[in-house]
Amino acid sequence: MTHLTLGLAQLAPVWLDRAATLDKVLATTEDAACQGADLLVFSEALVPGYPFWLELTDGARFNDDVQKELFALYSREAVDTDAGHLDGLCQLAREHGMMIVLGCIERAADRSGHSLYCAAVTIDARGELASIHRKLVPTFEERLAWAPGDGHGLRVHPCGPFTVGTLNCWENWMPLARAAFHAQGEDLHLALWPGQLRNTEDITPFLAKEGRSYVASSSGVLRPEDIPEDFPQRERILEQRPGFLGNGGSCLCAPDGSFVLEPLVGEEGLRVAELDPELVRRERQNFDPAGHYSRPDVLELRVNRKRQAIARFED
Repeated sequence: MTHLTLGLAQLAPVWLDRAATLDKVLATTEDAACQGADLLVFSEALVPGYPFWLELTDGARFNDDVQKELFALYSREAVDTDAGHLDGLCQLAREHGMMIVLGCIERAADRSGHSLYCAAVTIDARGELASIHRKLVPTFEERLAWAPGDGHGLRVHPCGPFTVGTLNCWENWMPLARAAFHAQGEDLHLALWPGQLRNTEDITPFLAKEGRSYVASSSGVLRPEDIPEDFPQRERILEQRPGFLGNGGSCLCAPDGSFVLEPLVGEEGLRVAELDPELVRRERQNFDPAGHYSRPDVLELRVNRKRQAIARFED
């Protein structure tokens, strides 16, 4: 494979409905396969949705029945890979020989099965779960719903002529997290976002110029009509935010920082683009962050990739 066809999906979830949202993901995967995609990328927390309600329903109020009700619903609809919730997507990846990266809320069986993690799941072209990266630091009000992750998922994966790494949302602002991927030879970076143009329009070109890599920012959309009529606190949420809760902003930049796909705003869509590794080689001529423009004798990064656990049992 001399080039890679990337599919960039910008979807609205069926908010807090895991099964219905996964149906949309599966349909989009079939569509991407028809367009020849080798790699398909979805947004942060797409399944079952981003917790936009936190800042709109007094999410920091302690021991509040409203927040307990919403968290219980969120937990019920979260993704448990051990329960087979992503088996259908894995099967499609295998059938089409496609790598898929999906942002989801993980109900992690190895951490009690009740705390929630913002996870980027990478499914390889064999249909196997290659890695599950749990967001290192939930951002601001996200900490009211998500637990902090660990470094276990700071791993790159081969995909055709590229080496792919993924970070969630504001992790992309963390210099050392980015450096962990530079050190592993990343030349295609996937940045997953919940859905705001303000997050993607500036950082995507910057990440591409810094890494001399392709950078794809995948965002979601959430419109008032995407909130089910029976969703708890629906009227209160729409009173506070009557328009878009998430307006998208998905885009793709080349290794020189130029836009290959301009940000898509205010609508759902699947776009594909062909990536040429020759452009990476050209841009690495004058700057290679982990190669000739590094000083490991002066600056060194240590990364702990152990999956964190509260207990280790020896029998």
